[in-house]
Amino acid sequence: MIVSVASGKGGTGKTTVAVNLALSLNNVQFLDCDVEEPNAHIFLKPNITEQKKAYIPVPEIDQSKCNYCGKCALVCAYHAIAVIPGQNQATGKVLVFPHLCHGCGACQYFCPEHAVKEINRTIGIIEIGKCGKLDFVHGKLNVSEPMSPPLIRQVKAHTNPAQTVIIDAPPGTSCPVIASVQASDFCILVTEPTPFGLNDLVLAVGALQKLKIPFGVIINRSDIGNNQVAQYCQENSIPLLMQIPFDKEIAVLYAQGIPLVQKKKEYLNKFEHLYQQISSLVSNCKQ
Repeated sequence: MIVSVASGKGGTGKTTVAVNLALSLNNVQFLDCDVEEPNAHIFLKPNITEQKKAYIPVPEIDQSKCNYCGKCALVCAYHAIAVIPGQNQATGKVLVFPHLCHGCGACQYFCPEHAVKEINRTIGIIEIGKCGKLDFVHGKLNVSEPMSPPLIRQVKAHTNPAQTVIIDAPPGTSCPVIASVQASDFCILVTEPTPFGLNDLVLAVGALQKLKIPFGVIINRSDIGNNQVAQYCQENSIPLLMQIPFDKEIAVLYAQGIPLVQKKKEYLNKFEHLYQQISSLVSNCKQ
């Protein structure tokens, strides 16, 4: 089963939930897809055994074949190519903007002169390792790279269907989140009992409903703020899976990079029960 952990906003405790759920189970693979700022490794401290570069294919123009017809620029939905036709016997020019390219390959496919070929451009790295019996994979996007979904998809390409897969998704509801949670059997939405938490939870719920991914909610720091998140879940028949209270000891452990279940053993049973709830909900959805 693939369980993704997401949140409408940052700072709700998404990684805390993902890490501690993973450490409470057996035969687990952990994928940190928050590639712009991965931090699960701070808590899991994996032994990295493999590192490899991640690429995106971008066009390279063979000027000797190009007749500057402009077809490549016409089919590029992302304006990553501009064609300047020749004038007054001057040679034309094709400009490629690699950071706008999504690697779709349309320019190469539609070029009538076969003047476009694809070359790999490095966008980040993927690191693979182990934390005890837990398998670990995360991506690190290069600074200044504008798009993380290509790297997220390459991290997810390491998914092992023979294991329980826990995915730590980026915060928000934009393309990186969609790329991370797609194909999940279930998504945990971690939120906080504040107006901001509720507003962004509603957005995340809408996204998951469109993707048709079953989901439930965990309220972190549940005894501060208000009860509007709990009311929203009740009114919309959204499973409230767990409530984690505001606890100074939890905050201290987090600041020290220590997983909750290692020091507060009572949470082992709570996260095991959480997984049982998820398994039951997924089974009911499939019936």
